[in-house]
Amino acid sequence: MADNTIGRGRAEVQITRSDLGRRVSVRRVAGFSDGRPVFADVVGVLTSWDNGVLTVLDRHSQPQQIAENALVAAKAVPPAPVRRGDRAVAAHLAVESAELQRIAGRGWPGTETGRLGGWTMRAARGFTNRANSVLPEGDPGLPLDQALDRVRDWYGGFGLPAVVQTDVEQPLDAELAGRGWAPGASALFQTAPLAPLVDDAAAGAAGVVLSREPGAGWLARYRRVTDPALAPTALAVLTGGPSVWFATVPGAGGEAPAAIGRCAVDGRWAGLAALEVAPEHRRRGLATAVTAALARAAADEGADLAYLQVEPENEPAIGLYERLGFRTHHRYHYRRQPGA
Repeated sequence: MADNTIGRGRAEVQITRSDLGRRVSVRRVAGFSDGRPVFADVVGVLTSWDNGVLTVLDRHSQPQQIAENALVAAKAVPPAPVRRGDRAVAAHLAVESAELQRIAGRGWPGTETGRLGGWTMRAARGFTNRANSVLPEGDPGLPLDQALDRVRDWYGGFGLPAVVQTDVEQPLDAELAGRGWAPGASALFQTAPLAPLVDDAAAGAAGVVLSREPGAGWLARYRRVTDPALAPTALAVLTGGPSVWFATVPGAGGEAPAAIGRCAVDGRWAGLAALEVAPEHRRRGLATAVTAALARAAADEGADLAYLQVEPENEPAIGLYERLGFRTHHRYHYRRQPGA
């Protein structure tokens, strides 16, 4: 469909590809019974529209794929109300760590993936630990030693060491330790209600520019890409995820940005990352302003909870996040294959 619309003459279908990232209400034909159509409804964020198929992330963060020719009615709807108070606090603390890691994995994907039973192997030419490690969920479908051999072989095919991301309290962590898999980088996984961050948006986000792609200035400020050869891979990881936003505080007179940030929206969750402020611009509230702008964008898509990861030794960042309402949900780290 060259005009990016559907159903000419079907005024009840009122969405186009320009509604990507917005909350929509969709009715579709789900099947037939006694020769009559059976309808099904879904409300959620429109995350993609490719090759005649729409993907809507429902309120349970599950992607619902809908063929264009099955649509009966569709329209953009207002964002879901942001939860406030005790219910939101309980919601962000009650979710299991495995579910949070799944969500975070979708928001920071590898450029290559492989499956081994319930395990997901991710690779991205070594760019960041999360995108180059195994997310072990459930049973790999093989005895552990055989599964680890498969993991080593898979990563070896990319010239990478095998690395497994584990919650420090998982039984698997002890199993890996007993097999000589060395601990590496660790992180605190923190969560918070989104409402306090959104409340800061009106006053704090002035001057923050939001976009769907990181511009040259954003990438120049982002300190994790030091090898130009990795830039295309890094860009693929950064722009991966269900619905990604980039925030930039422009520098004065064409200088490099004063601050940047990134947010991946996945249903009710907003994952904040890549929050950086130039040293000469610190202690001016720019980190709070960037966070507020990204939170507003996420809330407009229906998110009401936020997460981020921070190194345990980064005390200034932890202090900032605590002031914004974040609390540590769990701690995880990465274990590397013996001899790597």
